[in-house]
Amino acid sequence: MRYLILTKKKLLAVGAVCAGLLLLAGVLLYPGAAVQTAASSKKLPIYCTKQEQKLASLSFDAAWGNEDTQQLIDILAKYNVKATFFVVGEWVDKYPESVKALADAGHEIQNHSDTHPHMPELSREQMVSQLNSCNQKIEAITKVRPTLFRPPYGDYSDAVLDAVAAQGMYTIQWDVDSLDWKGYSADKIASRVLTRVQEGSIVLFHNAAENTPAALPKIIESLQSDGYTLIPISKLIYKDHYTINHEGRQIPNTTAQETPAQPHT
Repeated sequence: MRYLILTKKKLLAVGAVCAGLLLLAGVLLYPGAAVQTAASSKKLPIYCTKQEQKLASLSFDAAWGNEDTQQLIDILAKYNVKATFFVVGEWVDKYPESVKALADAGHEIQNHSDTHPHMPELSREQMVSQLNSCNQKIEAITKVRPTLFRPPYGDYSDAVLDAVAAQGMYTIQWDVDSLDWKGYSADKIASRVLTRVQEGSIVLFHNAAENTPAALPKIIESLQSDGYTLIPISKLIYKDHYTINHEGRQIPNTTAQETPAQPHT
């Protein structure tokens, strides 16, 4: 008679195989389970929102020059559009008159950090300092404290999201990237945006990008003629009772069945 002798090493190997087979069976029987588990373990910022109406937001990051700021203000005013400008604290230091002009024109001024660092590389204390320093500079000019934060380079981590939420702010990304910073032609910028916008989209542009002022009228005219209303991001997002799915889409809790978003205080 032969006996099967299982060493500790063999037992571990057998256990691993069994666990793998069980996981495979679970995926085959419930294909959504693995995706939901993966999604639930990762925190996400807001990339876009679920909307039943044709609503979208135009946003501009301002970190370097300000040469086209007034031109952007004039174009947006022509079409009665209010946008969201994410500004760096150092940009506020250099161009306080531009910050005031944007605020006076009715656009919302939000936080893009104080010195444009890679936020995940900072300590919690440094993250909070970046947020508060920029907020204070903006509030000193606009009399309104920002509630939205866009990480420089779109670079974030769970620690960044937690630090932002602890300040009572929302971390905002985008689902439509104009790539205007690459020096694309006005037609190419417009085509990129218009073929990607959907209900609830957040569009990314940059202040001081070469061809953005030339592309903007066509984009706005096309979206408005298609029935879109363009509003600031603070009016597009949900402030509470929402979840964020694996795409970063913010969904009101009445319809959402995805991963709960990080709490905001």
